[in-house]
Amino acid sequence: ELLADGIENYKYFTVLSNELCGIISVVSLVCSLRGRRQPMLAKLMAAAAVGLTFLVIIGFLGPLYGLLKMYRSANFFFHLILPLTAMAEFVLCPGDAAEPVTIPFWWTFLTMIPVAVYGAFYLGNCLINGIGEWPHTNDFYGFLNWGLPVGLVIFAGIMLAIWGIACVLRAVRKKVQ
Repeated sequence: ELLADGIENYKYFTVLSNELCGIISVVSLVCSLRGRRQPMLAKLMAAAAVGLTFLVIIGFLGPLYGLLKMYRSANFFFHLILPLTAMAEFVLCPGDAAEPVTIPFWWTFLTMIPVAVYGAFYLGNCLINGIGEWPHTNDFYGFLNWGLPVGLVIFAGIMLAIWGIACVLRAVRKKVQ
């Protein structure tokens, strides 16, 4: 079961992406209240990151551990409500009172940065400290269950997934705006 206490929660991408989204939301609110342009690149990165959490739960961890378990307690908000809200807010809110902000295509590639950094630390931790045995494993998502080559393929798929999410968010926003 994917549970941790206190600061140990920060090992999960879900928590980190939700924290990033919360920080960017506060910055965006302050910008909006001051009549300034919102940090749209940061908002795209945050929306794509929590969108990735949503996608991984629906497509990988939910089927593996059970969707009801993945949506239990605070995870209902972390895995479902906040990702859907953040993606909807990115698509529907213009980001500037005067005119909507155009999102350049190349920004979609930048959304892979948080995942690349997280993946480097995740894999580095497993390589340095070993995978370990359940429940005290460093491979708590189980991405390396089938070996390092398959784990790297999963990581590449996750990188493509966040880029795809960013592309979809950009396209839907462009259509809505």
